[in-house]
Amino acid sequence: MSEQKWFFRDKELAEKEWDVVVDPLNPPTPGWKYTGLRIGKVAQTLKIAADSLERVLFPLDGAGIEVSYTTGNGESGIQNLRGRTSVFHGPADFLYLPRDTSCEISGSGRVAIGEAPATSARKVSFTPKEKVEVLLRGAGKESRQVHNYGMPNTLDADRLVVCEVIVPSGNWSGAPAHKHDCYIPGKESNLEEIYYFEVAVSRTASNPRQAAPFGYFRGFSADDRPYDVTEEVRAGDVALVPYGWHGPTAAGPGYDLYFFNVMAGPDPERDDRHGQRLRLRRGRERPEQGLAERHQHDFASLIAQPHRIRSIPSNQGELP
Repeated sequence: MSEQKWFFRDKELAEKEWDVVVDPLNPPTPGWKYTGLRIGKVAQTLKIAADSLERVLFPLDGAGIEVSYTTGNGESGIQNLRGRTSVFHGPADFLYLPRDTSCEISGSGRVAIGEAPATSARKVSFTPKEKVEVLLRGAGKESRQVHNYGMPNTLDADRLVVCEVIVPSGNWSGAPAHKHDCYIPGKESNLEEIYYFEVAVSRTASNPRQAAPFGYFRGFSADDRPYDVTEEVRAGDVALVPYGWHGPTAAGPGYDLYFFNVMAGPDPERDDRHGQRLRLRRGRERPEQGLAERHQHDFASLIAQPHRIRSIPSNQGELP
């Protein structure tokens, strides 16, 4: 068996017309089974053949894309997905395609696709960006913004769980470290997870535009299985989390950090809510006031639909 590898630099996973391909049917590292990712520039029509993977597609940036598809039962359609200036400019329209569906993607900009092997075919589903659930999680320097595209409470899918997370300059996400690598009903889910990163100079910072934005990612084993990743991350990098503790993920001072999460696993039910966090000795935390008020400066340029945002206190331990 070849050596397992869990972190990949920008373009290291490039394949033909795609900038990033993590294919669970032909994995980039031994043992990877349940989640997939594609990132591509729509300079020409991108084609995906029908297979056993279900998918969520959305624009990362650009003027917008058009997706034509044909499902396994012969249903055909065309769906336009509006673009956005960048991943730091609010959520995007997204499209869910069930397994056994082929598609062609055209238009302008870049597209992100989360994938997972599915045993049953659900219905094609389109969600406009105005309907995307936007959350503010954590408090203080642990606050971040989450766009819930494919969560169990927002999308009818077979296995796939996907979201975007934006971490403002100097902030942390996923602290203390958490894990979801065994099935304990009602307590923990067994989920592989992919992190796809983008980083940019914060619009509230004075850093020069020619700077090299960065963040940090940490992951380590919870048992005797080998897993140890500590990396400075830059735009286009990919981290795979097969099991074990992962977090925190941090944005460098003056730089905003974005990551696209893809999760799926073998559990009998699709569930993202259960996991464990490392227990740390802390003083008693004070009740947190509303994040929309406390972090208006941090998030003002990132929020697209403030009327849809709700705050989650840091002590609830929600992931990511």
